[in-house]
Amino acid sequence: MTMLEQAVTIALCALGTMATRFLPFLAFSEKRRTPQYVQYLGKALPGAVFALLVVYCLRGVNVFAGSHGIPEAAAIAVTALLHLWKRRMLLSIAGGTIFYMILIQVFC
Repeated sequence: MTMLEQAVTIALCALGTMATRFLPFLAFSEKRRTPQYVQYLGKALPGAVFALLVVYCLRGVNVFAGSHGIPEAAAIAVTALLHLWKRRMLLSIAGGTIFYMILIQVFC
């Protein structure tokens, strides 16, 4: 890539990032009420995204071979328990990931 192409790529990435950050403030002003469908999406999408990520992460697990999905199930349980106990998303994700990595290194 030439220097000009690199500069144009960086500028377009910056413009795209700025547009996605500023567009909601331009589309939904403080003076008007937020539409019901946007409020619904704000409540429904976070859970749906996490469910999609869990399904994506478990897509390659074969319960009939290898460790039979036990490390994955145990890590999901640890993540859920940590979240129910502390209600801290970063702690839950990091704790479950670390637990899974330890299980994989020690037992697999």
